[in-house]
Amino acid sequence: MTPTDPAGAGPTVAGPAPDRPAPAPCSAADLRGLFLFEKLTEEQLAWLCREGRVQVVEPGIVYAEGEPAELWYVLLSGTVVLSRRIGTDDVETTRTSAPGVYAGAFFAYLGDRVAQVYNNTMRVTEPSRFFVLEAAKFAQLMTDWFPMAVHLLEGLFFGTKSTQEAIGQRERLLALGALSAGLTHELNNPAAAAVRATASLREHVVRLRRKLPAIASGQHDGALITLLVKLIDDAADRVAIAPGLGPLETADLEEAATDWLDDHDISDSWQLAPALVAAGLGTGELDQIAAAVAGAGSGAGLAGPLRWLSDTVETEQLLTEITDSAARISSLVGAARQYSQLDRAPYQVVDVHELLDSTLAMLSGKIGDGITVVRDYDRSLPRVPAFPAELNQVWTNLIDNAVSAMSGSGTLTVRTAHDRDRLLVEFGDTGPGVPAEIRDRIFEPFFTTKPVGQGTGLGLDISYRIIVGRHHGDLRVESVPGDTRFRAWLPITASGVS
Repeated sequence: MTPTDPAGAGPTVAGPAPDRPAPAPCSAADLRGLFLFEKLTEEQLAWLCREGRVQVVEPGIVYAEGEPAELWYVLLSGTVVLSRRIGTDDVETTRTSAPGVYAGAFFAYLGDRVAQVYNNTMRVTEPSRFFVLEAAKFAQLMTDWFPMAVHLLEGLFFGTKSTQEAIGQRERLLALGALSAGLTHELNNPAAAAVRATASLREHVVRLRRKLPAIASGQHDGALITLLVKLIDDAADRVAIAPGLGPLETADLEEAATDWLDDHDISDSWQLAPALVAAGLGTGELDQIAAAVAGAGSGAGLAGPLRWLSDTVETEQLLTEITDSAARISSLVGAARQYSQLDRAPYQVVDVHELLDSTLAMLSGKIGDGITVVRDYDRSLPRVPAFPAELNQVWTNLIDNAVSAMSGSGTLTVRTAHDRDRLLVEFGDTGPGVPAEIRDRIFEPFFTTKPVGQGTGLGLDISYRIIVGRHHGDLRVESVPGDTRFRAWLPITASGVS
């Protein structure tokens, strides 16, 4: 709104209304008294009065955000209020009665290289006088009177925009690199486990295959084979449904099984015991097996059946490990697809929880074990129209900031809720908080509290533009030491997204 803040310039009259009062006389003396025009010549002041007009505007809206920017305004007297539309609310950004402040089609001299629309809404709270100039005339004034200034302003505007886009791209690449590293780490664990399990499985299958000739040659009678097969089937079922045991309980059971095997002269008891315990076989069950083998009357020893049982149990365990590893890999690949949205339309109706879960999965390596993640989701929330890939970028920035703030230890809470006619997504962390003196600046481009080389200062700026500008939502922060919350509101209806 002020000459030193052209980005705030925006209010203009939306065009002559049928009942608008006739223009008042324009006096060069009135214009000369304004700081904006005090350096102009008499000829230039006369041109302004000839091409422009003085307009008295009654209380109410002068123009609305998003309408074509057709006029440039300079306040002579009265009070103006500027506001921005955030979701369904109009948030006041400026209120002033200072003569000479300007707004409206300030960027008209840039022509069609930028969107010539009002970037806010202007209203007056009392009858107010403006000097009004059409956008085309303002552009002519700038290029004819201040050609060098126009070039400097163009360079500043587009240079800043290019720099912001370049650093924004760099920010996305850095985030992608971090995500790729984390995903690679997460994929490597189940992949390595599957490889190890496959190698061990091959050895067990070979050992089981070598037992077939003994069975085929009749070294074991049919009754014993039937018994062993039943024991193996029962053991496999136990492995599939066996409850998890604590380390101390497992150690005690394995020690008891080892002692039992030693008492029965079974070699390599320390290798057999873990598999037997995993199959749910304690000393009582082992006594039953020993009695059954003795009762078979074939003279077969106890070691062979127990090793067959052990190999079968370990084979089931290895198959389970391979299945779990493959499922983990599939889950991670699915999360990566959900996160990237590469195979989906840019704009769609989405479940925000799916986006949040995919982002958390992609960042799990960076979050680490020292941070507890709490998902406080309202699953009754409706799907919302959005640009999901862009929202994932916002979630990435906010989660990354929260994790960095907690320095590897704390609680990250991701909450969703229904807030009037909007959907709320909240990210809370237990870090030291955002100092009050910088809280109003954290959404500014290039502002960062991170050391040089560790932050671009565009993460929150990009997030704000995606939530507010792209989705017509809102993004705010509340922070005290130990409790920082970034809240993003998204419209539930499609009218809020552009």
